[in-house]
Amino acid sequence: MPGPGDHRRWYGDTGTAVRVGSALARHGDPGRIRRAGGGTGVHVVIMGCGRVGASLAAALERLGHEVAVIDKNLDAFRRLGSEFHGQQVVGVGFDRKVLIEAGIERAGAFAAVSSGDNSNIISARVARETFGTEHVVARIYDHKRAAVYERLGIPTVATVPWTTDRFLRTLLPDGVATSWRDPTGTVALLQLPMHEDWVGRRVRDLEESSGCRIAFIMRFGTGVLPEAKTLLQADDLVYAAAHSGTITDVTSVSARAPEEEN
Repeated sequence: MPGPGDHRRWYGDTGTAVRVGSALARHGDPGRIRRAGGGTGVHVVIMGCGRVGASLAAALERLGHEVAVIDKNLDAFRRLGSEFHGQQVVGVGFDRKVLIEAGIERAGAFAAVSSGDNSNIISARVARETFGTEHVVARIYDHKRAAVYERLGIPTVATVPWTTDRFLRTLLPDGVATSWRDPTGTVALLQLPMHEDWVGRRVRDLEESSGCRIAFIMRFGTGVLPEAKTLLQADDLVYAAAHSGTITDVTSVSARAPEEEN
């Protein structure tokens, strides 16, 4: 049986569920419940039974966790299918009575994945601030709002930047797509396409020419945290942090030969 860190195996290409599941899986293991057979799992409350919520619920159940799903539309629970054995609660996710019915008082995690930003963030705040749920995550469509919610201590998944990257990977398999973005979509981490003439040049030279920051280098299968004076070597996989709006410029610099100094 895979552990909580193996959520990605079960999601496949189910979109935001990957990010939400990963956000929950990264945290510790509070709210543990005892399973039949001696194992342990986490009680997770999910607000929203759309495609993301249903996919997340099914994946968590397959991993042995106890799940309660909240949705104001009774018909939405049809997405869960006949194999789902968790709790189904009709209501809104920021209603305290509804949350209590769903077991929020013993929950180790709460995910708000409805189609409404306001409902998601209010529900997440109620779970965190009223019931003390340690680990919460909210899906947010408006990436500008995500920055505000992050400052409130609510981890968010901004769907637009993530979806954009997925399309890039599908449409342009050999093109540049980011490995990670912050929840606001402002900063991205990406592997740079490197021209062979950068070999032997300093990391500082690449940073100054492109305006990025070299985050780390994979060298002979080992991660390296470079210094400014570190020299780039053949077969290095170079990962850089850059502002989202500068990715095209950054990659174009790294993909061509460095300009010779006068």
